[in-house]
Amino acid sequence: MRARLTTALCTATTLVAVLGACAANTGGSSTVDTGRQQTGVIATDPKDSWGPAPEVPGARAGGTFTIIRETPVSHLDPQRTYSFAGLMAAPLFARSLTTWKDDGQGNLVLVGDLAETPGSNVEDDCTVWEFKIKDGVRFEDGRPVTAKEIAYGIARSFDPDLTGGPTYLQEWLADTPQYDTAWDFGANRGALPPGLTTPDDRTLRFEFARPRCDLPFAASLPSTAPLPADRDTGINLGHAPFSSGPYKVTRFRAGVEIVLERNEHWDPATDPVRHQYPDRFVWSFGPTTDTAANRVIADNGADQAALSWDYVPASLVSRVAGDAALRSRTILSPTPTANHLVINNKRVTDLRVRQALNYAIDREGLVKVLGGPHVAAPNTTLMPPATIGHRAYDAYPAGRNGDPDRARELLGGQTPELVLGAADSSVEQQLATQLKGNLERAGFKITVRAIPDDAKLDEIKKRDNPWDLYLSSWAADWPSGAAILPVLYDGRGIRAAGNSNESYFDDPAISAEFDRILALPPAEQAPQWAGLDERIMREHAPVVPLYVDVAYLVHGSKVGGVFVSSVFGYPCLLDAHVKP
Repeated sequence: MRARLTTALCTATTLVAVLGACAANTGGSSTVDTGRQQTGVIATDPKDSWGPAPEVPGARAGGTFTIIRETPVSHLDPQRTYSFAGLMAAPLFARSLTTWKDDGQGNLVLVGDLAETPGSNVEDDCTVWEFKIKDGVRFEDGRPVTAKEIAYGIARSFDPDLTGGPTYLQEWLADTPQYDTAWDFGANRGALPPGLTTPDDRTLRFEFARPRCDLPFAASLPSTAPLPADRDTGINLGHAPFSSGPYKVTRFRAGVEIVLERNEHWDPATDPVRHQYPDRFVWSFGPTTDTAANRVIADNGADQAALSWDYVPASLVSRVAGDAALRSRTILSPTPTANHLVINNKRVTDLRVRQALNYAIDREGLVKVLGGPHVAAPNTTLMPPATIGHRAYDAYPAGRNGDPDRARELLGGQTPELVLGAADSSVEQQLATQLKGNLERAGFKITVRAIPDDAKLDEIKKRDNPWDLYLSSWAADWPSGAAILPVLYDGRGIRAAGNSNESYFDDPAISAEFDRILALPPAEQAPQWAGLDERIMREHAPVVPLYVDVAYLVHGSKVGGVFVSSVFGYPCLLDAHVKP
């Protein structure tokens, strides 16, 4: 691992140090290093940002690659994309200012995608950034992508009707979390928000009121995808996004199927990470996780070239893990995804109740429900172990199976009646049943209410949602506490909808700490984030950390090139191909 990393860094500037061991996708191994921490570098050689991407050994062009998923992708509109499935689907048809070269083993190099480089820090103080846009990048209708279409895409993310996506760029340009009141996209359609300019067709310029040294990383998200103004269909764009990538959406049947076929105007010479191997990708929705896994295990017909998107379900883990014949058709990898039982702090205002919730949870039982160590590992911190500088602690030590007696002691005779909102997917309903049992033995009365899975992400992001508790997960948009703690726990950003702060936690002292740490040089931030992680949990208990995901996937015998994203922990499709 270190030898390959050294080779990768010969033309790159190190952003963070290697702080932990790495483990490759082990393809059926019974163990996985869930303590792996990511490494990140920014490419300095412009050649790293151009294509074509290196050929994948054994890959060939042709065939239909199918992804089977129980529930639909929440949004295909790049400015609204923020679900794991959406973030992994978007690069097939939407290019961003920057992107990650990822080997699937935790080694990441940030390169230019639409831009010629990962950006220029003009004043050397992170307040002014410029990106030079590549020649040769074209939309699906053949017209060239220029700085103006990228700027328009960013501007439309200010539209309060287009909720759900990341808000880094909007907040940084407006210099306030309340960006949607600072600049009105509807009233200024055709204009750009303050701080965003296009000096010419090939230059995109950002000017910030304060240093924003993480801009090149934030620019890797789909929110910087370009869009011509004449192709903006508002809230309906997700049904027919306008492609700048190697594939374009040719069929969209809501809740049933999405078909992507080759974009003949994509130029591989401009693209450092993507390929165009399959003739088409088909996302097929509806089958349960058990059904999808059983289909690809059976390996018949079209399912030979199919991937079961959702991790191997608990009911099949022992069967898959114990079948040596399936070992070459499984992927086992640690992920950076942390799962929490989120407490709505606007509704559950008593700290002792939130602390009791933390003592009540049987994490080992949850892991068993999920399928065991092939699927999840218990976690007691806000930041997952993959985060740079992570430090282990347990603010509410309850043993492996919870401490209901301590929870009851904190409740002092109360029997809080709480509503747990859970997606209507089979996995989340199983988890909700387990959590209900944990909490009720500790003195709570829990009502479980189902939320449509494809709507849940939007619904829990509404400030006045009707649930006291809900399950949620977070994988940092880049491997730093800066992309976790301020995003999830800065109360100054809470608005009517589209909140990443799903716990609605708001404490001025903690917000001040966010500002203090973000002003430090990046190399000094990691231990500060670790200390603040523990302080938030001990002083406020805004959520219950539950577990980190382990990716355990099964696919058909003709699937090639799939690996688990080191950034998001779900299948990356950029190297995917259909084997002969």
